[in-house]
Amino acid sequence: MDQLVKLQRGHDLPTGQRRQGSVPVVGAAGPSGFHDTAIVKAPGVTLGRAGASMGHATYCNVDFWPLNTSLYVTDFLGNDPRFAFYLLGQIDFSGYNSGAAQPMLNRNYITQISINLPPLEEQRSICTILGSLDDKIAVNERIATTAEEITLAIASSTRWDRRVRLGEICSLRKEQCTPQELDVDVVDHYSLPAFDTEKTADRTSPASIKSSKFMIPEAAILLSKLNPEIPRVWNVEPDEKTLAIASTEFLVLTPVLGVSTHQLWAVAAQQDFRSALASRVTGTSKSHQRVRPAEALATKVVDPRQLGEEGQQINRLAEKTALMRKENRTLAALRDTLLPQLMSGRLRVRDAEKIVEDNA
Repeated sequence: MDQLVKLQRGHDLPTGQRRQGSVPVVGAAGPSGFHDTAIVKAPGVTLGRAGASMGHATYCNVDFWPLNTSLYVTDFLGNDPRFAFYLLGQIDFSGYNSGAAQPMLNRNYITQISINLPPLEEQRSICTILGSLDDKIAVNERIATTAEEITLAIASSTRWDRRVRLGEICSLRKEQCTPQELDVDVVDHYSLPAFDTEKTADRTSPASIKSSKFMIPEAAILLSKLNPEIPRVWNVEPDEKTLAIASTEFLVLTPVLGVSTHQLWAVAAQQDFRSALASRVTGTSKSHQRVRPAEALATKVVDPRQLGEEGQQINRLAEKTALMRKENRTLAALRDTLLPQLMSGRLRVRDAEKIVEDNA
């Protein structure tokens, strides 16, 4: 490990001291806001130092500010920065926890970790393969995000003549399952705070699921009951080969006949609906405020059934979004299969190139 990189602890930057800017502030779990000043030049790599994200690697392709909850690379020691990121992300740091109250990674404890370090030329070849998959995933996600933004713009610019209770255009699914009932190896687990950081499902094994979950057997939207002013509404379309479940902090809503899940998502994501929902919360502490299911279903929302061509536009954009994200799941699965084999040397670069050519 001491031949791969040199690491240094990040630097304090409380939220109240951050100034408006475009410089990413990177913490243990990745980007966590912006500032106007960078202290580390790109390309850079950080490693989660504290908390549940201890050992989480983040690659930064722009100048950034690393927080003190992370370690950051000060010297790549002649190695390829992106290769260092991939390799660090493969290391299990759980055995190097030096914390008591919470997990803590001490850079002095990990210098003697044994790693497979190929020559620089091979590192770059490996990064070309993995990087091409990551770059394609990033492009697809930008397309999907843009389509979502256009969808919201269409919905918000439409002249709405009718409002109805949310419960009139959708139904609430309540089917639950326990980890013992999941007769599968892997599930798509929709949970907070995963959405707060990556806005993606936590694809995990049933063994790591600790409590009962809501089933998502068909297309639905997920509406968080927690802190409803924060925009936490997601459109979920389970794959026929994938079991999807959601933590019980969500409401699982399926649309009535004549309303698509995409249209339901577009109206539930509107700011006026979220503000109305926020007025119905219970709980005094802002971090624990939530809305009861009955209160959510009674909240007025614009009626998507009055949409004409705009409704069809929303459906077409959503289909494009779904296509991009389905392709991303395939690309990510391919990357995650190749990555450990390339890092360990079990798979040669030329063989990986053939696999990507045949599958990507």
